[in-house]
Amino acid sequence: MQNTNRLYYDNAYLTAFDAKVIALRELDGRCEVALDQSAFYPTSGGQPYDTGTLGGVRVTDVNVEDNVVWHRLDGSLSVGDSVHGEIDWPRRFDHMQQHGGDHVLAGACWELFGGETIGLHLGEEVSSIDMTLPGGRTHLTEEEILRLETLVNERIQRDDPVRCWFPDEEELSHLPLRKKPTVTEHIRIVAFGDYEYVACGGTHPATAGQLGVVKVISCAPARGKMRLTFVAGMRAVKYLQSCALTAQKIAKEVSGDVVNAHEAYLREKEAAKDVRQRLQQSLTEAAVEIAQASGVSLPDGGTLYARHLSFLDRAALLHAASFLVKGGNALALLTCPDKNGCAVIFLRSADRNDDMSLLLRESGARGGGKPDMAQGSAADESVLEKAKEILGAQK
Repeated sequence: MQNTNRLYYDNAYLTAFDAKVIALRELDGRCEVALDQSAFYPTSGGQPYDTGTLGGVRVTDVNVEDNVVWHRLDGSLSVGDSVHGEIDWPRRFDHMQQHGGDHVLAGACWELFGGETIGLHLGEEVSSIDMTLPGGRTHLTEEEILRLETLVNERIQRDDPVRCWFPDEEELSHLPLRKKPTVTEHIRIVAFGDYEYVACGGTHPATAGQLGVVKVISCAPARGKMRLTFVAGMRAVKYLQSCALTAQKIAKEVSGDVVNAHEAYLREKEAAKDVRQRLQQSLTEAAVEIAQASGVSLPDGGTLYARHLSFLDRAALLHAASFLVKGGNALALLTCPDKNGCAVIFLRSADRNDDMSLLLRESGARGGGKPDMAQGSAADESVLEKAKEILGAQK
């Protein structure tokens, strides 16, 4: 079959073209057509496909097989049809910005830290680059990320030209490529200024300045490699606008400004933590007093504290139980409200040999633990009465 003349190789800004349908096939119940020439970019190299229309019919997917570009349609055409194609330009230019951002970011990471790119994924909201670093490192420090972002955006501001071409073997052998091409013939090179040379078949802006800005969102390990997640162009602008708006709201809440919002937040957090701790202590002390007032005797002379404490949470319940058995020869069976009905904690003092886990289950609660402490949940606080009956507690 005739190869498709890929018009985007020569002009990534071409948004309309005329072509002829040279082949048709049905795949997964949808019509796909091949053209003698096309400006539609097929999914390749981590960059997603273009969308748009052919002869007024919506193009929903584009892929390439053996140098033939196939266009999946939300409708049908016929072999021999002359069609007018139109590219969804906002989607194309967004992909051009993300792909260009990948080049400048990957090139700078290679230059600064020896990062070798092994994969690119342009997502609908963010994009990511998977890399290997010398020594098996899987992340960059905050300082290193700032260095990387600074170099990338300084280069963008230089607005160097972006050149795409197919060099002959002689020229190719002398180019300072960042990585070895994955193909052996018909190799297309993309160069950003004098700092980024790499084989690539994607679409890119005409100058680096059209990338606008690149922002690294995260840097984290991924399957033993390092994954840089980033946004470029208008995606980066929208992301930074969102960050700025959030920072302004936080600054207002902590009575500070955007620059010192984090420090003000930490002060507020520490103050709130202190208040919570003091409140927790007061609630625990009140709970202990209430539970102690309802203590009953066990047949062996020990003391049982069984009480539903409606104003505590599970963490405070454990603190109260621990305090109640601290004096020895005691059991603390406590409940408090939670999303499943009641949280349940059964705890014994160290000098007793009762099996709290067994008692909890026999009382009808769900959960488990060890002989000295068990916890779980129950439908309501009636689990305490059942436990008291099992233990034979006496008033």
